[in-house]
Amino acid sequence: MLKQDVIRVIKRRFHLPKPSETWRNAPKEKAECVVIGAGIVGLAVARELSLKGKEVLVLDSAPTFGTATSSRNSEVIHAGIYYPSNSLKARFCVRGRKLLYHYCSQRGIPHSQIGKLIVATGTSEIPKLNQLFNRGVQNGVQNLRMLDASEAIKMEPELHCVKALLSPASGILDSHSLMLSLVGEAETNGATFSYNTAVIGGHLEGNQMVLHVCETKTLTNWDGNTPLQLDLLLMPKIVVNSSGLSAPTLAKRFHGLNTAVIPPAYYARGSYFILSNANSTRHPPFKHLIYPVPEEGGLGVHVTLDLDGQLKFGPDVEWIPHEVCTSFDISFVEVRRAILGVGIRAVPSVAVLWLCKCTGFEIRKRTNFVLEFISDKFDYSVSADRVARFYPEIRKYYPNLKDGSLIPGYAGIRPKLHGPEQSVCDFVIQGEDIHGVGGLVNLFGIESPGLTSSMAIAEYVAALLLGG
Repeated sequence: MLKQDVIRVIKRRFHLPKPSETWRNAPKEKAECVVIGAGIVGLAVARELSLKGKEVLVLDSAPTFGTATSSRNSEVIHAGIYYPSNSLKARFCVRGRKLLYHYCSQRGIPHSQIGKLIVATGTSEIPKLNQLFNRGVQNGVQNLRMLDASEAIKMEPELHCVKALLSPASGILDSHSLMLSLVGEAETNGATFSYNTAVIGGHLEGNQMVLHVCETKTLTNWDGNTPLQLDLLLMPKIVVNSSGLSAPTLAKRFHGLNTAVIPPAYYARGSYFILSNANSTRHPPFKHLIYPVPEEGGLGVHVTLDLDGQLKFGPDVEWIPHEVCTSFDISFVEVRRAILGVGIRAVPSVAVLWLCKCTGFEIRKRTNFVLEFISDKFDYSVSADRVARFYPEIRKYYPNLKDGSLIPGYAGIRPKLHGPEQSVCDFVIQGEDIHGVGGLVNLFGIESPGLTSSMAIAEYVAALLLGG
């Protein structure tokens, strides 16, 4: 049965006709600027380009804006403490924070500069706290202050720590209101938004990227047995791939783009739990953001308040396994024969995984062994069992946390460019100088502090494309 499944999958996957056949009957349209992805960064880019007088079209496969990472985060305005000096994360976070506070103040977007305490709960963590202080100063973060335990506990009586770093510049905001404002301003300046519209790839004509577009329902209803017919070939002068979790996968589907410059993608789920005490909203135990020293893959299970006073803890780090094959027991000639349908034979599943990796397809295992192109079909559920890991971490700085007081909240997925126990990566923003394609910018690994950095990233992308 497995043999038949493998053969059927290879036939189905490679039933997609050659590019010329697929594109022949699709209608063609020209556009000036296309932004792929209506998350917070895509919206900020669309606004910035529209303010520069460009005619912008924003495409997203979801039914509305900000449905993925942009709506599943801590909603924190970061100061710029954590990131290596002169990195894009450091530069964009510091610049983006200033732009964001100004933008929110000017447009009445709910936000609050409540400040943050990064706490050392044991003497062994004090050196790390000192490193964060020095790094923050190097990055240009102002008014940082080291506090001893008594000073910190005076500010937050429920807190346990031996030392703390106070960051007055940190804050919180209503991310949905921010995104709604960015959409409105972009539309006012002539931008158009097309939801339920999937960009599934592209190809080069000369040095111009031509996008392969279909309605999300077309992709959803595709049976895999017949050629996938495109609804549109879109020929923009400018393309910004800001598709978040899907950005590396999509870039690999741009035929003619050098795939060697596309970084590998990793994903980490982060779950949040909410404090359920009846009066926790009216009288939350903390008034500031409380962060432990950072952990591998994230900033640690921290305390975040929303603008209604609701307290939440998270996110943790749960690496999502993804199958990357570095070796396979089948020759390239055999793979090529399978692709071309010449003497198709049963090939090991590892080769199928390798083929999908090389062609930019994501993999989902199902009983019927179907391969899908996934735009954003991650599991966002929060397992109640994970709460057992939260209590001991939180009680390091909040010892009075009662058993049974945490309830599942929500989860988000971080688009990472490094895996477990690997060095943390910076944002990757690639223009023509990197990949050689005029008018194309790829945004990879825009995780935290992506929200804080969004308007600074937009400035940078606009300058990269338009000069100045």
